[in-house]
Amino acid sequence: MSWSLNLYDWLALSWHFVSLSLLTVGSGSLTTAPQMHHYLVDTRHWITDVQFNTSITIAQAAPGPNLLYVALLGWNVGLATHSWTGSFIAMMTALVGTLLPSSVVTLAGTRWGHRNRNLRAVRAFKAGMAPITIALLIATGWLLMGPYNRPAHDWPLWVLTAVTIMLVWFTRIHLLWLLAAGALLGIVGLG
Repeated sequence: MSWSLNLYDWLALSWHFVSLSLLTVGSGSLTTAPQMHHYLVDTRHWITDVQFNTSITIAQAAPGPNLLYVALLGWNVGLATHSWTGSFIAMMTALVGTLLPSSVVTLAGTRWGHRNRNLRAVRAFKAGMAPITIALLIATGWLLMGPYNRPAHDWPLWVLTAVTIMLVWFTRIHLLWLLAAGALLGIVGLG
């Protein structure tokens, strides 16, 4: 890419991650990936679809917190500065913007919620968050599936996905066995 980041771009990058941080409250979860994709890829054109998907894939494959993908997205945005320093600053901007606000809100909210855990509103809030989180995770999966949405060509991936869903839903097979089976299928060229 031939562009570089100006002051407005740095502020916009920071504000975007701060605002998404307040949506996730406590984590840099994948539930905000569709919003990050829309902003970084579709709106600002700072990174490509491949860079976005690769960042998430590498972060999920690496040991450590789920939040690693935010650091990689920031790093990829910073590559436009053509310097290690710019990439590092963009990475830290994304991480701090994601971690700091939600951590402060989580700490304050957890303390308040613990003190008031018997209130009906607190119990209702906790019960209502589960379906919202599930819906956001499904939206993330749908977004990541986008490049493979060619049923005539990618039908084995669709079959593998359906079989995996059924195995998770109806059996007690440990997820690590399913990951190992997926890796083995990928190695032999079937996945």
